[in-house]
Amino acid sequence: MASSGAKLRAVSAEIVDAVTHQGQSLDAAVASHETRIAAKDRSLLRMICYGSLRHHWQLMAWVDQLIEKPLRKRDRVINALLAIGLYQIVLMRIPDHAVVSETVEAARQLKRPKLAGLVNACLRRFVREEMAKRPATSPSAIWNHPDWIINTLKNDWPEDWQSILEANNARAPMWLRANASRNSAEEYRERLGKEDIIATLQSEIPDAVKLAEPLAVENLPGFAEGDVSVQDGAAQIAGRWLARIVSGRVLDACAAPGGKSGHLLELGDGRINLLALDVDAARSESVADNLARLGFSATIVAADASKPEEWWDKQPFEGILLDAPCSASGVIRRHPDIKLLRRPSDLARLAKLQMSLLEALWPLLQEGGTLLYATCSVFAAENEETMKAFTANHSDAFEQDLLPNNNIRDLMRRMAVGYQILPGTADLDGFYYAALQKKVS
Repeated sequence: MASSGAKLRAVSAEIVDAVTHQGQSLDAAVASHETRIAAKDRSLLRMICYGSLRHHWQLMAWVDQLIEKPLRKRDRVINALLAIGLYQIVLMRIPDHAVVSETVEAARQLKRPKLAGLVNACLRRFVREEMAKRPATSPSAIWNHPDWIINTLKNDWPEDWQSILEANNARAPMWLRANASRNSAEEYRERLGKEDIIATLQSEIPDAVKLAEPLAVENLPGFAEGDVSVQDGAAQIAGRWLARIVSGRVLDACAAPGGKSGHLLELGDGRINLLALDVDAARSESVADNLARLGFSATIVAADASKPEEWWDKQPFEGILLDAPCSASGVIRRHPDIKLLRRPSDLARLAKLQMSLLEALWPLLQEGGTLLYATCSVFAAENEETMKAFTANHSDAFEQDLLPNNNIRDLMRRMAVGYQILPGTADLDGFYYAALQKKVS
């Protein structure tokens, strides 16, 4: 009977292979495979899969050195298995002998018994020749990003590209958002402390609480009752920004899974009549579930925000939140599969989609109203360039640059239009914000 360790590594290899060769998202691949592993081992499964993909290019450079003849397409899962073994040896510091024996057995678990000897030989050679000490030679292996992302960041952020890449390769902390309608961030931090859960606050972001170590949501005090939500601190800026200056009819145009919708209602004190829109019907249900947990309600519609003729009632909105679809290049540290799944051509396609959403939604905004544009991207093509192009073509649009508080400027880079938070700044994700106000004629 195979050990649980071998099975865990075999399943990890299947997950990594599903991302690298089948184009699945890491979250989806984990969700479809982790039930095969005992609950107590699932955190280790995630650590191995996420870590292996964070360091994919360096690991594969080593695999390419170890395998003289490329494996057949149907056996490429062994490449993923070898990468996982190397990750454990080098970065998890698991004893070599344990990694080798469990990984060799995992090859048999994967129904590749004839390749078990190859796995054994490769791992033993890696240890024997101390290959981990050999410096990486290609930019992709040095920075563990594809060349196109490295080059785009060099172009967009010539002074910061290295720090962005380093932040992308770090593990992200778990941020919480205290429900301001029920408790302050300080009150919730004290509540955590009573249960020996260590957390800190971010003074510039009033509702944000950062855990010293991640926790399952079911272990968060008051989560089921809606006292707190999981949301990165940078994402929390949207709710504070918009709720401060708008009331009445507000549209969250790309609302799923509902984090920003919930935050707006928490801060709205009953002033906001929210329409939460999302093109995906299943994801729209997640908005309803999240709002119900928080004790709020909104009009929730599954529809395409770029086609208002299909859902708009002709009544203008005082505020619009457009958390636009993007490359998600600002949240790579949470989703390392983005580095593998995105393509250079995606940027032009996404910029076109973002502009189409802006063009469709701008006429729905009343005079004097504010549209807050947000992305979790650090690429200029999706952020500053999009905003510059839109404002150049709309004489009734001007930037409303009054931030939720003055201290928050310390976290943001001022752009020609809008503000950028870079990944890793104050341990936050990368986000871009630009608020456009419609002139009163």
